[in-house]
Amino acid sequence: MIELIPAIDLIDGKCVRLTKGDYATRKIYNEDPVAVAREFESYGFRRLHIVDLDGARSKHIVNYRVLERIAASVPGMVIDFGGGIKSGEDLRVAFESGATLVTVGSVAATSPELFLDWLQEYGADRLILGADVKNGLISIHGWKEESTQELLPFLSKYLGEGVRHVLCTDISKDGMLQGPAVPLYKEIMKAFPGCGLIASGGVGGMADLIALDEAGIPAVVFGKAIYEGRLSLAELAEWAENKP
Repeated sequence: MIELIPAIDLIDGKCVRLTKGDYATRKIYNEDPVAVAREFESYGFRRLHIVDLDGARSKHIVNYRVLERIAASVPGMVIDFGGGIKSGEDLRVAFESGATLVTVGSVAATSPELFLDWLQEYGADRLILGADVKNGLISIHGWKEESTQELLPFLSKYLGEGVRHVLCTDISKDGMLQGPAVPLYKEIMKAFPGCGLIASGGVGGMADLIALDEAGIPAVVFGKAIYEGRLSLAELAEWAENKP
């Protein structure tokens, strides 16, 4: 059964969503992300994905106080947090503010030695490798810059170093509600069968979640489909409960 992970994206402490990572497309869905997290918890979700979009743009953690409030309000949820993790101090603050796991992408692409140091210090169960993809290449710094690194070699390098969890977002799909990049995720799982892959981007309805589940993808992050009413939390909870 695929793990369902609802998402909260933060700008100015508010719950928002973007389209294809474009900050000009921001749409505020709720002024109170703590209330959103509590609603997810009330429907039985045990995992939460939080993205600090201000942090991603500023290149340092920004919304850690909001993370702190969310973590305190839903102590039973596993929180993975990303956005703006560029230094050891950012990483420390994220964990101290309540993150169970932290997603690191840009540092892994630009400063591999530092990322490997963090992997050794915190362990593979606490770090998620962020792999944001555009035109087959890894994107960095809040998707504003494209690196020259191809996805599969990038993943191969770090999975070989002990990474277990990978969050992969196809930027062209993100926020479009037109379906996730199932062929891409299948390609990753075929190349790395033991990878703890978390698919992200493009989920527009229940059919997309079923397709990812049938493709054998371990986990999926989704948000906009909930906020736009394409998915109901009750429907998701019932599917998860009844799925073998």
